[in-house]
Amino acid sequence: MALDVKASSVDVAVVGGGFAGLSTAWYLQQGGVHSYAVLEAGDRWGGKVLTERVDGYGDAPFIVEGGPDSFFTQKPWAGQLAAELGMADRLLGTNDAARRIYVVNRGRPTPMPDGVMLIVPTRFMPFALSPLISPLGKLRMGMDLFIPAKRDGADETLAEFVRRRLGNEALDKIAEPLMSGIYNSEAERQSLLATFPRFRALEEDHGSLTRGMLASRRNRKPAAPGTKPVSAFMSLIDGTGELVAGLAAQLTGDLRLNTAVQALEPAPDGGYLLYLTGGETLHARAVVLAAPAYVGADLIRSFAPASAALMAGIRYVSTGTISLAYRERDLDTNRRGFGVVVPRSEGRPINAITWSSVKFDHRAPDGHALLRVFFGGSRSPRSVELSDDALLDTVRGELDILLGIRSEPLFHRIYRWPRSNPQYDVGHLDRVANIEAALPPGVYVTGSPYRGVGLPDCAKQASETVGHVLAGLAGA
Repeated sequence: MALDVKASSVDVAVVGGGFAGLSTAWYLQQGGVHSYAVLEAGDRWGGKVLTERVDGYGDAPFIVEGGPDSFFTQKPWAGQLAAELGMADRLLGTNDAARRIYVVNRGRPTPMPDGVMLIVPTRFMPFALSPLISPLGKLRMGMDLFIPAKRDGADETLAEFVRRRLGNEALDKIAEPLMSGIYNSEAERQSLLATFPRFRALEEDHGSLTRGMLASRRNRKPAAPGTKPVSAFMSLIDGTGELVAGLAAQLTGDLRLNTAVQALEPAPDGGYLLYLTGGETLHARAVVLAAPAYVGADLIRSFAPASAALMAGIRYVSTGTISLAYRERDLDTNRRGFGVVVPRSEGRPINAITWSSVKFDHRAPDGHALLRVFFGGSRSPRSVELSDDALLDTVRGELDILLGIRSEPLFHRIYRWPRSNPQYDVGHLDRVANIEAALPPGVYVTGSPYRGVGLPDCAKQASETVGHVLAGLAGA
């Protein structure tokens, strides 16, 4: 294909208008690049970040999250981005006084013992008295203090790591539902170094997870006098979609919805040609692929086959959520808390339940409650294939069994995310390094398929990618 003389031209084209793509555009703008385009095939910005406001049930709306409902504050980049956008006063922490997590154990929700940090108990009595882990399982977890640390730097699965340090019960009842649940992943395939490198660092630095977690707890800085401790997770008052809206409102480049890139190729005079829906051609000096890895692979296969093959090899799974609204008076509130996680071994058709209106304020009108149920991935793949009616019936049955909720919901919202969750299998970081090394000059990848799936990781990747783009443009 030859360059259309009528083609428009930009310095940077960003393919994909999800959170990573919009963040890339923001950092380009902050870095002085104002000639850029963001090309999104869909009809809205944000990708899996989707917040719906439902009015008509009281003095305030329901805030319903279709995708991520929060971000981890120990990774500061999403919070920093919100501050850069002038949205620091919109940040919302969790209601930590109500923090209680249940684990389904033999078909019944069992409280997670107080003092469990990530997967390690840091308080003796609550753990010792908990029925979640058997006496032999607790003894096996205690052996972590005596097992030599692995120091060869090699990757391993999360399952191998937890089984080696803490045993099978800790893997089944704590690590798999919590840690693999975050990534919608399989513990037996999930890369430790790509998802929870902190565990390996604690093991190497302290000789055991338990000693490492206790040291972290001792070294944690107390909140300044008169201030609230920072929550482990934060959102925004009107949901995570508020961050996407804030980004889109402050971007000044060429932002295009309903614009798919049908083909991409090197331009004869340098840079790249992007052939768009509608027949338009766009010329860009640099291209950032912030779309799913398989989409990017298709675009570069003809001129970067090595990177394309590696990108196409990143596995994806399909997931979904269903949110249900109720009147508080219609619920049994004995098991109120942040929610319920479901170990894979329980074989249930759902993965977890979040009590959204307990976890965060501003999620339901007074006198009302909002719950969210997760399904799909490798743990309940058949649930994704159910019709909406069958899925609702299945989920209501699970809420009855696990939480005693039999009332008819006021409304429900189903969000399905087909082939949307990248899987970080063992060796993932090596794969990503090889993808990046084989990319031709002027082509970059960023976002959830590569170096972190959460909002903070995507913001960090966007900033780092823009650093490489700016260096490339300056040297061209």
